[in-house]
Amino acid sequence: MNEKRSSVHGEWSSGLIFILAATGSAVGLGNLWRFPYLVGENGGSAFVLLYLACILLVGMPIMIAEVTLGRKGRRSPINSLRLIARDEGVSQQWALVGWMGVVAGVLILSFYSVVGGWSLFYGFEALKGSFVGISSDEATGLFEGLVADGPTVLLWHTLFMVILFSIVAAGVKKGLQRAVTLLMPLLFFLLLGLVVYGMTTEGFGEAITFLATPDLSVIDGGVFLAALGQAFFTLSLGMGAIMVYGAYLPQQNSIPVSSGWIVGMDTLTALLAGLAIFPIVFSVGLEPGEGPGLVFVTLPIVFGEIPLGTLLGIVFFILLSVAAITSGMSLLEPAVAYLTESFGGSRVKSAATMAVLIWLVGAACGLSLNAWSDITLWPGKNIFDSLDHVASNILLPLGGLFVAFFVGWKIRTNTVAAELDTHNHHYLFLLWLWATRVIAPAAVIFIFLNATGLLALISG
Repeated sequence: MNEKRSSVHGEWSSGLIFILAATGSAVGLGNLWRFPYLVGENGGSAFVLLYLACILLVGMPIMIAEVTLGRKGRRSPINSLRLIARDEGVSQQWALVGWMGVVAGVLILSFYSVVGGWSLFYGFEALKGSFVGISSDEATGLFEGLVADGPTVLLWHTLFMVILFSIVAAGVKKGLQRAVTLLMPLLFFLLLGLVVYGMTTEGFGEAITFLATPDLSVIDGGVFLAALGQAFFTLSLGMGAIMVYGAYLPQQNSIPVSSGWIVGMDTLTALLAGLAIFPIVFSVGLEPGEGPGLVFVTLPIVFGEIPLGTLLGIVFFILLSVAAITSGMSLLEPAVAYLTESFGGSRVKSAATMAVLIWLVGAACGLSLNAWSDITLWPGKNIFDSLDHVASNILLPLGGLFVAFFVGWKIRTNTVAAELDTHNHHYLFLLWLWATRVIAPAAVIFIFLNATGLLALISG
């Protein structure tokens, strides 16, 4: 069966809006907060090299596969996979892959909203001029004081979730589309402004060297897994976000072309984030390997010392907040779409239900940094770090693996070819199909086994 379905939630008004929305999903804290500190922790340009390889060989094929499933099913990830499996005559248990993606998205948004709250808090502090003349100890104290203050963490976490709820509850065109139309140009404008400023600093040359001269000796299984996990995290793969946005893509727009734009813009944004942050860090003699505190501890010190630092601090943390909001919208949407489709309630009610659930789990993540710090879920990790580890390093790669297998091996080739409209690009289609069937799954399996130590156990 190859009938064309219509989305019950509406469609993007154009392919450009889809690219902006999906890029907004991809461009978020993963680019501006997570990418720079992972680069700093994992050997600089060696990590960047692996990351780019993962984007090209794994991310791009699976991105196309997810958008294809979304537009073919025209429903939430769970119901799209169920409908497509029925059409193709295979087990409807493949809907479990959709469940895995939705659950991963909910888990990620639970701790992501806490960090999004930090971004809003720091934007407020920048507006107050709190970074002027701030010392290293004071910057550390500001961040540690925030994290240790449970009520304050919950306040900003709540504000972040209220913003997301307000946008998602309004629907595809009135909520999501209006938000990305405004926020995405603003995000790129602010980021480019910071890069231009970084080019004027003394540390720009050192930043280029750090990002472009790889030391391959630092590469190990952990670096491989971090690069793969970041590729999935930053492209919003394996969490249902791209699939549900693909469900709203107009039929006349090319999936491969749209996916290429999304991957290209996301990768460019990550590299630009490095060029915006590392020149500032190097120009004042600070270390790039500061971990998650790179953005929230190191940069306020820098903004307190450099010319126009207050203005730059305001711009940066507004940028960070905008990026967090655009990604958070896409993480909330799959679960909201599923509830609306499956239980027939209003979109507002579905969005409120999921927002409250995520708020509760997020509250536990926030409190695990202070009052509940002795509670562990994953060995040696608090609730916040446990959810990050399980979602980013396990659920996302496995979700991407199953998506690649389902599209590559379970759906009939002519069904996929019809959705991708491959008449004039037959050889490119075969190349993508080979990458989806073989390269992407093999890379995910190898890196996952190697990083977790299972490869050595098997080979031994």
